[in-house]
Amino acid sequence: MRRRINVVVVVVLALLPPAAGLLPARADADLNPVLRWDRILLNVLKDSKAAPTIAARALAVLHTCIYDAWAAYDPVAEGTRLGATLRRPPDERTLEAKREVVSRAARLAAIDLYPQLADWFDAALAEEGYDVAAQATDGSPVQVADRACRAVLDHRHRDRSNQLGDEPGSSGSPYSDWTGYEPVNDPDHVRDRDRWQPRRSPDGRGGTSVQRFTTPHWGEVLPFADGDADLVRVDPGPSRSGAPVRQAEIDEMVKMSAELTDEQKVIAEYWVDGPGMEAPPGHWMIFGQLCSRRDAHGLDFDVKLFFVLANALHDAGIATWARKRHFDSIRPVSLVPLTYAGRKIRSWGGPYRGTQTIDGSEWQPYLPTPPFGEYPSGHSSFSAAGAEVLRLFTGRDDFGATVVIPAGSSLIEPGAVPADDVVLHWDTFTEAANQAGLSRRLGGIHFLSGDADSRLVGRQIAARVMARAQEYFAGVAQ
Repeated sequence: MRRRINVVVVVVLALLPPAAGLLPARADADLNPVLRWDRILLNVLKDSKAAPTIAARALAVLHTCIYDAWAAYDPVAEGTRLGATLRRPPDERTLEAKREVVSRAARLAAIDLYPQLADWFDAALAEEGYDVAAQATDGSPVQVADRACRAVLDHRHRDRSNQLGDEPGSSGSPYSDWTGYEPVNDPDHVRDRDRWQPRRSPDGRGGTSVQRFTTPHWGEVLPFADGDADLVRVDPGPSRSGAPVRQAEIDEMVKMSAELTDEQKVIAEYWVDGPGMEAPPGHWMIFGQLCSRRDAHGLDFDVKLFFVLANALHDAGIATWARKRHFDSIRPVSLVPLTYAGRKIRSWGGPYRGTQTIDGSEWQPYLPTPPFGEYPSGHSSFSAAGAEVLRLFTGRDDFGATVVIPAGSSLIEPGAVPADDVVLHWDTFTEAANQAGLSRRLGGIHFLSGDADSRLVGRQIAARVMARAQEYFAGVAQ
């Protein structure tokens, strides 16, 4: 955790104007409220170890509530649920009113998502100087925020994500599966070499637990933009076990493992974004924050940008998980050892062992394998969607971000990797997204097709979400 915090700070400083210096002690209270509440929710998502699907949806809920409340103070834009019915007269469309309604809307969304943290969100609002207990007088920011958010939240409570744990067929836990998914394979037997195998993982108490597919129902969740389900039917999907294309992917996986450099290990680890980190959607929201600081965005610009970015990430998660459930694809950690069992191969031999000659049955990925199907890559689709939104919305692909990974800071091989500081730099958003996708292959998590196909899906989702959002901005959405 400490390593990730240091890396993010380095990125922020790299993108600040030369004379900006460090932020003041009460920086969060003085931030553009869109960025402030985005940070607040990202911290909660890290602490709660939210799954990437749940994290993306939470960000979309927060920023849609913000957008819909803000739209009441714009002369043209319409909200997603109530249209233009909340429009305030010109003399009320002040920056002060917009800032207040943004913060109040964000607080309401955050409380709905994490009601157990209501006191903390109340304190965050009070720190901005707003009365948490203020009455909702007619036309006030309090009333506008409440009405706009209630419409969004009521809609999202019935979006099939099972936020409330009340979907028929579910366990009653928030976001639990209600579709009855059961894996074909078990942790000890692979009956079908094309289907996902749950693995045994350390449980932290000296034993192991069996993985459960994370949010297998997520392909059923209502997206922001229509049409995502159509992409499932046109995807070619992964090649079947035994096919030449699949064998080539397996061979590439072994070759990459045997040739891992310190820089490649750093790339694999930098983009992990696993439990206790920002999750891939959060990583791209941070990049959005950096762009806001770099380009000195105003409040209106950021409301729209983060609204589009969050919903593109949300829809990317839906489209990706629809495919993960549809194809239920086996992971390299299961398929590579099955393919090479009884044959000698050259591969990474485990922490601190470097490249070894081993029996193929002992092959292992550099990174821990997450608990859901391989195809397609969530990192690749989230990152492609995020990069495409930032490119389209800012009007340029320029990024210019740099991070410095300190020597010995590896989580897999601490103290040894990297041997020297490693500098990662991305000239463009696209370059960063492509590296995020590649990182999963370097880590032994995804095959080539899972990465490459997902990049295309992410860009398609971003374009679709951007087009839909533009209709709301222009006040012409149907």
